[in-house]
Amino acid sequence: MLSQLRNKVKLLLILGFLLLIGHSSLALQGMTGIHDPSTIIKRNGVYHTWGTGDQIYHLTSTDMVHWQTAPTVFAAGTWPGWINNYVSDFKGFFWAPECIYRNGKYYMYYSCSTGQRPCAIGLATSTDLTTWTDQGMVVYSDNSTVYGSIDPAVFDDANGRFWMVFGSHLTGIWSIELDPATGKRLNNVAKNLAGSGQSEHEAAYMMQHGGYYYLFYNRGTCCAGINSTYYVQMGRSTSPDGPFVDKNGVDLLAGGGTDFLARDDNNNARFDSHYGPGHVGLLSENGVNFLSFHYYDGFHNGTPALGISNLSWDSNGWPAVTHDWLPSATYTITSPTSGKVWAYAGCNIDVTARQPLLQTTAVPGQDCQQWRLRSTGNGVYIIGSSSQGINVDVIDCNEAAGTALSIRAASPFTCQRFWVERAADGSYVLSYIYGNRVIGVPNASTTDGTVLQLLDYTGEANQRWTITPVSTVTAARSAHEAQIQLFPNPTRDGNFSVQLPAGTAATIMVTDMGGRVVYHRELSGRGSAEIITGLGAGAYVVQVKTAAGITTRKLLML
Repeated sequence: MLSQLRNKVKLLLILGFLLLIGHSSLALQGMTGIHDPSTIIKRNGVYHTWGTGDQIYHLTSTDMVHWQTAPTVFAAGTWPGWINNYVSDFKGFFWAPECIYRNGKYYMYYSCSTGQRPCAIGLATSTDLTTWTDQGMVVYSDNSTVYGSIDPAVFDDANGRFWMVFGSHLTGIWSIELDPATGKRLNNVAKNLAGSGQSEHEAAYMMQHGGYYYLFYNRGTCCAGINSTYYVQMGRSTSPDGPFVDKNGVDLLAGGGTDFLARDDNNNARFDSHYGPGHVGLLSENGVNFLSFHYYDGFHNGTPALGISNLSWDSNGWPAVTHDWLPSATYTITSPTSGKVWAYAGCNIDVTARQPLLQTTAVPGQDCQQWRLRSTGNGVYIIGSSSQGINVDVIDCNEAAGTALSIRAASPFTCQRFWVERAADGSYVLSYIYGNRVIGVPNASTTDGTVLQLLDYTGEANQRWTITPVSTVTAARSAHEAQIQLFPNPTRDGNFSVQLPAGTAATIMVTDMGGRVVYHRELSGRGSAEIITGLGAGAYVVQVKTAAGITTRKLLML
C-alpha cells in the first residue's frame, strides 16, 4: 500500500504537467484535471473547489459547468514552516483539502504527506477565500501512530459539536472532535469508524439526513487512470461516532460496507467514462443535491476529472446517485436567449441523407420539434427524433469548433453521443463527448433556420438550453387529429385542400425545409377548404392549429 501511495504522488505530478501542456479549450466539468476535490462551496455567486496539488489546487465556476483554475491557497513555492518539522521531505504538494464555512470565516483543512508516515493535517482560515492565515497542525501521525493523518472531512452534528473524519493507508477511517471555536483538535480521543486493521479505506466524508449520519469512504486502487479500481462504500449510524453499519446491518469495523459509487459501464465498455470514482462531497442548493467527486475519464485517456452528479434518497433513507440529470423521455429543447426550439429542417423525414439541426419558432405538438433523450449511462445521451429513427449527429465526428450539427440515421458510433450537464440555474449544457465543445447557436442568432454548431463554451445563454418534458397526447386529441386530412398529397399545382371537422375554426401555416413560414391563413369553421399557396415544388410542412391542438402533416408539391 505504501508503494501505491508513493506512485500516487508521482502519477499526480506527471498528470499535473500533462494538464499544463494539454488542451487549453477543455474547460467543462469533466476536464479540469482535479483529484481529491473538496466539497463545493459558494461565495458571492462563485463556486469553489480545491484539490490535490502544489500549494493546494483551486478551481472556480459561476455555473458549476465551466471550471477554471484560480489562485492557490499558498503562494507558489511556499508552505507553512511548521510542516517540515513534522513531515520530512515535504515539498509543497498537498493532498485532499476540505473547506467549510463557520463562525463567519472559511476553514481549510489540508493534508501534508509524502506517501508514508509521518504525515499531518493542517488548518488555514480566510474571510474571503483569497487571503489565508495558517493556523498550524490539527492532527499528526508519527512512525508509531496507528492511524494515518490525511484526507480530512469536517462537519457539525445535530448538537453543535464539530468533528473530523480522516485516515487512510494504515488502519481505516478515524474520527476526532474539534473545538467549535478554533477548529483545532479538542482532545486526544480518536475513534476507529471503518476498516479496522485494513489499509484500503480512505477519502472519508460524512453527511446527515433523516436522523442518520452517513459515512462514505474509498476502497480499491486509485491513481492509475482507466486501470484504477477506486470505488466508494458507505454505512450509517444514529451517532456521529458510530457504530456505522451497511444496508445489511454489518458493522463497518467487521468487514461491512455497501457500494455507493463505482464504475458502471452498463454492459457497454466502449462508452464507459467514469473509472475509479472517489472523494465525494455534497452541495445542496435550491432543492438539488449536487454530489461532487473525481473520476478518470475514459473518453480522455484516463485524465482525472471533476464529476458532479445528482444525489437522491430512497424510501429506506439510503442515498443513491445518478450521473443522468434527465430520465429517458421525450422533450422540447429551447434556447433561453431566443425562445427558439430544436428542429430538423422542414420536418423532412428522409433518413437516407443528412438534414441540418436548426432552431425555429416553437409550434406545440410538432413532431420535428420533439426529441427523445435516451441515456447510455454516466450522463451520456443519444438525442433522437421523437418519432423517427434519426439522431442528432456531429458531422464526421469532427470535434472542431464550428462543426455543424445534423440529423442522421441512428448509428452505434460516438458521433451521436452527448454529455447532458445541469448548470446551477437549472438550464442544461449539451456537449459532444470528445473535445468538450458544446451545442450552441452561432453568434447568438435569433433567426429561424439557424443551424446549430459545436462551440467553445463561454457560459453565455446561447450555449444553454431549457429541456422540458412533452406531455402525453390524449386519445381524444388523437381522434380529432384523425379527422384532419390534406388532399391531394402529393399535389402538382402548389394548391391543396384541407378537411376539418364540421364547424371547426383553424389556422393554417405552411413552413419550408428551413423551418420558415411561407404561407398563413385563418379559417372560420367552414369544414373543408381549398388552400391556394402558389408555392413551387418541394417538401413542406402544414400545421393545422385548432382549439383542440396542433396537427402536423408533411406535403409534397411536384
